[in-house]
Amino acid sequence: MARMDRAARRTGDRTNLYDDITNKIIAELEDGRLPWVQPWGTAAAKAPLAMPRNAATSRQYSGINVLILWGAVIQHGFPSQHWLTFRQALALGGNVRKGEHGTTIVYADRFVPDDEKRRARETGEEAAAIPFLKHFTVFNAAQCESLPDDIAIEAPPPPPGLIEPKVEALIRATRIDFRIGGDRAFYVPAHDYVQVPPPQAYFEPINWHRTALHELGHATGNATRLGRDFSGSFGTKKYAFEELVAEMNAAFCCASLGIVPTVRHADYIGSWLEVLREDNRAIVRAASQASKAADWLLAHLPEAHAEDRTEVSCPDCDRRAA
Repeated sequence: MARMDRAARRTGDRTNLYDDITNKIIAELEDGRLPWVQPWGTAAAKAPLAMPRNAATSRQYSGINVLILWGAVIQHGFPSQHWLTFRQALALGGNVRKGEHGTTIVYADRFVPDDEKRRARETGEEAAAIPFLKHFTVFNAAQCESLPDDIAIEAPPPPPGLIEPKVEALIRATRIDFRIGGDRAFYVPAHDYVQVPPPQAYFEPINWHRTALHELGHATGNATRLGRDFSGSFGTKKYAFEELVAEMNAAFCCASLGIVPTVRHADYIGSWLEVLREDNRAIVRAASQASKAADWLLAHLPEAHAEDRTEVSCPDCDRRAA
């Protein structure tokens, strides 16, 4: 009985963690704010535009943790995108300042219940694993003291004029069929090509690059690349989910390239809310797939334009972040 009670509590904790994350994202969307498009460059944002990294390992966070840590930077006005666990701060000769509160991040894992193991043994079938989240607490480098001088040094913004060549070089390097023309931006899964209107069709030229990254994000889902589900027609939850993946992928790519992310498809907010309200794990899955899409694209960035990029799971484990 005690074992069953502990298992029930663990299941409840896992469910609550998904609920906590999903409810926070829903609240942001209901207020008209997109968590992956933070107000960089305003008084609310003291930290530079960048992907969050672990200050001890220099490894980059991924998936839902990007949204969680970006949100904490904006909410608390942190001047840094670098984070540490309590133990990492101590190992570096510093410490978290007394009274500071950490930020909870997560990573995904799977477990196989005993009943499922028995069923698999009896039937000879493969046991089905149940996904769940575990959590860790991290602190912004600005919440710590006595750290080495070279910890959490922020990279300067890219020089003006170097952003567009990076995106154009990336487009060529992916070898995705990329066509310029027409008056709409879209990806055609059946024929595996992207089409984007010419840059002069945009009021701000940088929006052409943001749009290109969004549509390239869709193209990463092709069966020859990451193999996502494109079976949803316009207006369905599957379609909305794929748009959510492409939207966050574009934001992650933009941040990695020094481009301020913007909303590409705000008209989908209602359908995204519907997906999230129905499935408390949808935002975690979407953010994970968006990170994989961004990683796939940015891995093709020619060395002349690439920075040292490494994906991370949680800083204290070898599993990929949720």
